[in-house]
Amino acid sequence: MSETCDILISGGGIAGLTAAATFAARGFSVICVDPTAPVTAREDAGADLRTTAFLQPAKSLLEDAGLWARLAPYAAPLQIMRIIDAGGAEPEPRVVREFNAEEISELPFGWNLPNWLLRREMLSRINELANAEFRPGVGTQSLFTRTGEARVTLSDGARVRCKLVLACDGRASPMREAAGIEVQTTRYGQKALAFAVTHDLPHENVSTEIHRTGGPFTLVPLPDLDGRPSSAIVWMETNANADRLAALDEAAFEGEMNTRSCGVLGSLKLASRRTLWPIISQRAEQLVGERLALMAEAAHVVPPIGAQGLNMSLADLRVLMDLVEARPEGLGDQAMLDAYEKARHSDIKLRVSGIDLLNRASMIEARPLRDLRAGGLNALYSLPQVRKMLMQMGLGVR
Repeated sequence: MSETCDILISGGGIAGLTAAATFAARGFSVICVDPTAPVTAREDAGADLRTTAFLQPAKSLLEDAGLWARLAPYAAPLQIMRIIDAGGAEPEPRVVREFNAEEISELPFGWNLPNWLLRREMLSRINELANAEFRPGVGTQSLFTRTGEARVTLSDGARVRCKLVLACDGRASPMREAAGIEVQTTRYGQKALAFAVTHDLPHENVSTEIHRTGGPFTLVPLPDLDGRPSSAIVWMETNANADRLAALDEAAFEGEMNTRSCGVLGSLKLASRRTLWPIISQRAEQLVGERLALMAEAAHVVPPIGAQGLNMSLADLRVLMDLVEARPEGLGDQAMLDAYEKARHSDIKLRVSGIDLLNRASMIEARPLRDLRAGGLNALYSLPQVRKMLMQMGLGVR
């Protein structure tokens, strides 16, 4: 027996769940599957302790999907982006540059939320939508396409016929592989430690990126935790150093963490367990196949710098929605998919390349090169016209 829907979404991460809610809110019938049941409580085993910063352009998309009203009470605004170079002989700030959202907008740059909470609220919204169904513990197994439809076999033996398959199934996307689409992958020998902290000083809605060696150390505002200011941290390091840090006991880890933070928020106290994530860049050689569109990490993966990862994914979704709304009868046809490829290809290529360069610069070990980085940072970000352009590009404005 086969069943039918308009859109089959492979992957129930944050991008896939957002896509499911967005398309269903516009009246399309959606089935979303994921082989791993989502963890929706902070203390549960397997909880994703990373956070996601939704930049300004995401807000209207989330509102249209009926998601923003659920997320807003938990969101920490990001008003200022602070870049610090601490690559001198001692781990202390030597160049500090701030970007304030009020220079270009009345709104903050974005809003930060924990990933486990995003899954909880997004699933609640999907459960409200009669034409959306989420199936945890079920993955996609095979893909067969023809001009007029796609047929997907799921891991539980079910068969689904649909107009469009949307691959949101990660950097090792089974639907991308089923379509024979190749990827270009760059490995940096890096991992990211993700965890939450409390601290002495209020973050004042400032997101801070500290560059020394190994990769950036980024503190992103969270709502207060147990009456104390709190932030999420993503600490990128070489593989060996990241593994060493992850194995330290809590007291030793806090000592190294406080040294690396340069004391910008006072003393930091670990407020969650630590999780490790490999860092790569990856880009699919094409974004579409017959009746198939790649989105999110199935299409592109970047290091966690400048809050670009998910916001590139939401740019994918926004383009797809615009194309579908302009010609709903063409859902999943080749004309729509070709237009999606054309609209997203160059922007993805530019951002993947740009973040690759930023990450390589942040990894620099040699002191003379770190001095050059600091000088370049100081000169570049001091120019008002460059500052404005960088802020607009960061928000996805061309």
